[in-house]
Amino acid sequence: MPESGNRRVMAFDFGTRRIGVASGQEILGTGQPLAMIPARDGVPDWNQIGKLLEEWRPNLVVVGLPLNMDDTENEMCARARKFGKRIHGRYHVPVEMVDERLTSFEAKGDVMAAGGNRDFGRYGVDDRAAVLILETWFGLQDNHAGN
Repeated sequence: MPESGNRRVMAFDFGTRRIGVASGQEILGTGQPLAMIPARDGVPDWNQIGKLLEEWRPNLVVVGLPLNMDDTENEMCARARKFGKRIHGRYHVPVEMVDERLTSFEAKGDVMAAGGNRDFGRYGVDDRAAVLILETWFGLQDNHAGN
């Protein structure tokens, strides 16, 4: 695995209807949206996830953890953790969880500010939320490096 600071990282915004995916280079600290994978009650097409992992070959996967505003966990946190464990178990890639509070809200704001379609049910922002999750993780690495 490349040294810290130079890893390829893939982020997932877990959802029950859609799972957003983004990828980025730790050295650049930015991500790009890759895909929105349909899910049935949180169960994705694992073949699609496998193809993305094979194509992008991340050194690490980050999964958003949708904590409550008071830092407590909820049912979606448990489901997101289970999703992360399944990625680790199936594809043997290290997985880290990262606080994703407000990323979907922020992603919707970005889309509206750019004049995009506001029908988020149909045209989700899950891939953009995954970018924000990834960039949150990159920011945390910078903070750890500065200590």
